[in-house]
Amino acid sequence: MNAVLIIDKPPGLTSHDVVNRVRRILQEKSVGHLGTLDPLATGVLPLVIGNLTRLAQFYTSSEKTYEGAIRFGFATDTYDSDGEPTSPAHPVTLFLDQIRELAGGFRGVIEQTPPPFSAKKVQGVPAYKLARKHVEVALKPVQVEIKEFEISQVANDRATFRARVASGTYMRSVAHDMGKLMGCGAHLESLRRTAVGEFTLADAHTLESLDADFKGGRTQELFIHPRKILPQFPCVTANEETAALIRTGRPVNLPELSQARLVKVFAGQRELIAIATRVAGTLFHAKLVLAGEVATQMASGSRK
Repeated sequence: MNAVLIIDKPPGLTSHDVVNRVRRILQEKSVGHLGTLDPLATGVLPLVIGNLTRLAQFYTSSEKTYEGAIRFGFATDTYDSDGEPTSPAHPVTLFLDQIRELAGGFRGVIEQTPPPFSAKKVQGVPAYKLARKHVEVALKPVQVEIKEFEISQVANDRATFRARVASGTYMRSVAHDMGKLMGCGAHLESLRRTAVGEFTLADAHTLESLDADFKGGRTQELFIHPRKILPQFPCVTANEETAALIRTGRPVNLPELSQARLVKVFAGQRELIAIATRVAGTLFHAKLVLAGEVATQMASGSRK
């Protein structure tokens, strides 16, 4: 099974928990995810299945869109509502203009320190493992980009927001830093991811509906149509001769796409067989073979 599946992750599960459940439902060992969601968070979790797990390399810098709520008045050790308070709660009354002005300072390219409970590694060890053992974690600030950050409303001590960010941005750190600037502390109370790259909630399935549809044989509508994947790359449908060459990793001529650098090569309408890169002129070579002899050899080698 080679496919891309979007899950609407429920709260309380890690991304790896979701991967394990999907493996059991689909009876497929080769399943991976494109971008971790914290247990607290819900929403778009793209999964790649079978040989399409190798597409993950093209999604390392995917843009993400979120909706959520920030609670002011106290901070937590995890920077979200799953953590323990690090100070007593203070009564806070928020004003919309005040919080919108504060949010404006986080737009653009900024320096951000990741949360101590994160997957960032400290001397090869994930920071969250050290934090759980109460080992002090000193993470270095990193450069991130917040392309949009809009506060939609405030009510008492909570502010709801929508954000569009570059890969690597922690909304937990944004909430924590806003609380420090306000002098009262804050944490991320809720977070829902509404988009990752080209994938949105409209594409997503719950784990329950996935299980029911798969058992009922309704598989065609579960998966993203392969031609919608990586829309920045043009599509070409190879004839039998060209497809046979691509499947064995040999270079081919694709004159109709002579100006493209990377292209998606299909056999028929739905079978994505390769991502090819232009060598020169109309000559393309498979950067990634996803169906055929080369793909089978690489998949077998990865299981040794």
